[in-house]
Amino acid sequence: MTGLERLGLGLMHRLDPETAHGLALRALRLGLAPAPGPVTSPRLRVDLAGMALPNPVGLAAGFDKNAEALGPLSRAGFGFVEAGAVTPRAQPGNPRPRLFRLAEDRGVINRFGFNNDGMEAAAARLARRPQGAVIGLNLGANKDSADRAADFATVLRHCGAHLDFATVNVSSPNTERLRELQGAEALAALLAGVMAARDGLPRRIPVFLKIAPDLSDAELGEIADVAREAGVAGIIATNTTLSREGLRGAARGEAGGLSGAPLFERSTRVLARLSQITDGDMPLIGVGGIGSAEDAYAKIRAGATAVQLYSALVYEGLSLVSEIARGLEALLERDGFASVAEAVGTGRQDWL
Repeated sequence: MTGLERLGLGLMHRLDPETAHGLALRALRLGLAPAPGPVTSPRLRVDLAGMALPNPVGLAAGFDKNAEALGPLSRAGFGFVEAGAVTPRAQPGNPRPRLFRLAEDRGVINRFGFNNDGMEAAAARLARRPQGAVIGLNLGANKDSADRAADFATVLRHCGAHLDFATVNVSSPNTERLRELQGAEALAALLAGVMAARDGLPRRIPVFLKIAPDLSDAELGEIADVAREAGVAGIIATNTTLSREGLRGAARGEAGGLSGAPLFERSTRVLARLSQITDGDMPLIGVGGIGSAEDAYAKIRAGATAVQLYSALVYEGLSLVSEIARGLEALLERDGFASVAEAVGTGRQDWL
């Protein structure tokens, strides 16, 4: 972290978290953020469901909900960027305050509730996306929709021509009853609609499924079977958790999903179990609590082909991205891996 970045973060942390987040996006659009460009090497390059990534470190959905800063983010060192979640119609989300820092825990609690500008605005911005970057979109459903399952396909049909991948997000805890769509029967029907929409796009982009960390082994097995049957390209493990185990921060009692460092162990165990269940049938993306190259490496060795982060940026700034990518290369070289692919799953047993 640079001195200027440290100063900026210090000032941001004096503000309401959601206000600070808005200022961070504005700073990105003004070019006031680290922009080292793609961090890559033969060792770091990854094939993720047919997408050629310069490195396996991605930005998780939620940071750039409305695809407003894709250009600057694509120059920040990420191997891929996921915008969203986006719903068919614009919606305000839940009442503020709805974002809380837990500095003592290096965690974040949010209950945004899919606040976004809607698919029309997102599609217009995605049409101007930076070329050469790998850009995806997290698909969501309107809170008051009469058919939430259909909303995911609607957003994909509208925005899909501008995307490299899409993610079906049925795992947010902040939209009432959304997680019920993770049940086998409901999920199969939802994915059938999404995949039909995908097949109607000019290019058949990969579709990922993002799951919650609060699932049993039986539920994980069911989800993996449904995803495989539907033709999903891979699974993102995991979204935020409802658990509050071991937290110290004053905001620990706030409702919403917990992300950041406290989620690392729980999400990595789910990832490893899913890796065991799928046995290499589909790529996995590891998310939850990554704040260092060592964390990213642990996710890869637990079974992830690629990783995503978000909450750690609140505490470490955007320069963390290139630090993780370069540190990951050093760790792979140290252990004799010529590529990320060689390391995937080699430490899975440690998490089971």
